[in-house]
Amino acid sequence: MTASADAGRTRPPRRYDDLRALFINCTLKASPETSNTQGLVDISRGIMEREGVRVDQIRAADHDIATGVWPDMTEHGAASDEWPQLYERVLAADILVLAGPIWLGDNGSVTKRVVERLYSCSSLLNDAGQYAYYGRAGGCLITGNEDGVKHCAMNLLYSLQHLGYAIPPQSDAGWIGEVGPGPSYLDTDSGGPQNDFTNRNTTFMTWNLLHLAGLLKDAGGFPAYGNQRSEWDAGCRYDFENPEHR
Repeated sequence: MTASADAGRTRPPRRYDDLRALFINCTLKASPETSNTQGLVDISRGIMEREGVRVDQIRAADHDIATGVWPDMTEHGAASDEWPQLYERVLAADILVLAGPIWLGDNGSVTKRVVERLYSCSSLLNDAGQYAYYGRAGGCLITGNEDGVKHCAMNLLYSLQHLGYAIPPQSDAGWIGEVGPGPSYLDTDSGGPQNDFTNRNTTFMTWNLLHLAGLLKDAGGFPAYGNQRSEWDAGCRYDFENPEHR
């Protein structure tokens, strides 16, 4: 079974054509330069599109994303900032997948900038009074030579859940080449696109994101109880001395 094949002999538990997904490719290369990360994104995207998911994609390096941790950095000295427009596409998605390369054993600079700008909007609230990213599922894809896939994935999955995204099981996948200046994922004879371990993990990640996003959609979002900023600001607290008064 290839990564593009159905994940099982039976049909999934629901349809997924009511979902929207966004992939942010954090390659350091601007278009139209070839992105190895894009090769891995295309596998996951293909599975989603075959299930009717409306998929959007951003190549971050093609956009003027200012450095900073405010929603609109033009209000804090930046000459220009495309993030406010990109953020609307983030909010439109039920699923967010951050994809990027490893450099010096860590996530690349573009990936880190995108995470910082996601963080810049994390204090905004949804209609239920929760932080804005509640009710959405998040995952990540990593590519690179040498080591660091799990390290980079840990950083990104922690960041996404800290911002409010729900993280399903096995929601990361990656490909890594030999130690040293060997071939990249899409290079001829790299073995990357044919790697069964990578294709399996990418398939599992994609379906787990679909399942979790579907559950959240069916439930009307993440339950709004005990996690509303407005209630906390209004003085609602758990009474540890008198739990029945919580």
